[in-house]
Amino acid sequence: MKEIGVYIHIPFCKSKCYYCDFVSYENKENLIKRYVQALKKEIIYKFNKDYIVKTIYFGGGTPSYLSENYIEELLILLSENNTIYKEAEITIEINPGTVNIEKLKKYCEIGINRLSIGLQSSNNKILKSIGRIHTYEQYEQTVNMAKRIGFNNINSDIIIGLPNQTMEDVQDSINKMIQLELTHISVYSLIMEENTVLTKKIENCELTLPDEELERSMYWTAKKMLEEAGYIHYEVSNFAKLGYESKHNLDCWNQKEYLGFGLGASSYENKIRYSNIANIEKYIDNIKTSNFYKNIIIEEKQDNKTQENEFMLLGLRTIQGVNIKEFEKKFNKNPIEVFKDKLLKLELDNLIEINLDNIKLSDKGIDLANLVWMEFVN
Repeated sequence: MKEIGVYIHIPFCKSKCYYCDFVSYENKENLIKRYVQALKKEIIYKFNKDYIVKTIYFGGGTPSYLSENYIEELLILLSENNTIYKEAEITIEINPGTVNIEKLKKYCEIGINRLSIGLQSSNNKILKSIGRIHTYEQYEQTVNMAKRIGFNNINSDIIIGLPNQTMEDVQDSINKMIQLELTHISVYSLIMEENTVLTKKIENCELTLPDEELERSMYWTAKKMLEEAGYIHYEVSNFAKLGYESKHNLDCWNQKEYLGFGLGASSYENKIRYSNIANIEKYIDNIKTSNFYKNIIIEEKQDNKTQENEFMLLGLRTIQGVNIKEFEKKFNKNPIEVFKDKLLKLELDNLIEINLDNIKLSDKGIDLANLVWMEFVN
């Protein structure tokens, strides 16, 4: 039987954040029921009895904006069509302002064992300026409510480089998350995406971004604070208490297979990477008429060379880096020989470090990670 991860995309939001370019919508509640029905049909169509599900991740959008009953129906359908590991990691993304005590209790009852609660900043003025629907106080209430119910595996994420953000803002956010004893914390750099509300506000000089030097200082300050508090830095943007690393993400970075369901969701199986279309009406209609193939966009059919390149790129997202023996085990080659010229160039530029066991990013390489990764883009 094949081990697989599952990603389910919920594209609905109470309000879309100003920086977001994910496939998500506000004011489309009239489509929720039809969308869930389409999701169920896609699950039945794609799944077979030969899968063992290791991880399930509900992402968005805002999955917690949906009724908890819809989430339960999807989990029941998954379990009916496949074997789910008893120890499976089942995560749902939630936003403060979209959950209450009853919804969280239901999540616990149906087997969800990991929450990812969006924060982005502890500064309420910053939260408002980027279109978040909650205050820091509401976020803290949500975390404490979840912990009282029994959730002990909780991730939260912040963004650095936000408009008008100071070093003190970042330090305050990190300190407050540490005090809440979260098991996992993600620190993401703001990415200015085209056609977002935030990008337009920056272009119109309504908001000002910190300079690049300050943004990098924010990252290294957050890293130092988290490591001193006992968090393990295991991926460029992710920190976890021992044993609480995201299994779903680690499997993706280790080139393990997964299936994505829903609008824009990506899949990786049998050396093929593909995704679903991003038009919600077409997605629903294609499934309604049993034209499932019309929803699929083939992105890459990998040969050995492209798979080797991707193994390097994904491995270099982690702080441990590419395990040389794992590469040899999978491809029957030594990566240092396969990528001799690229690795020599990156090493001379002080972007990577090579030892007997691993090839990993240097401190400079972490700051310039995109340059490193681009070397392995096919």
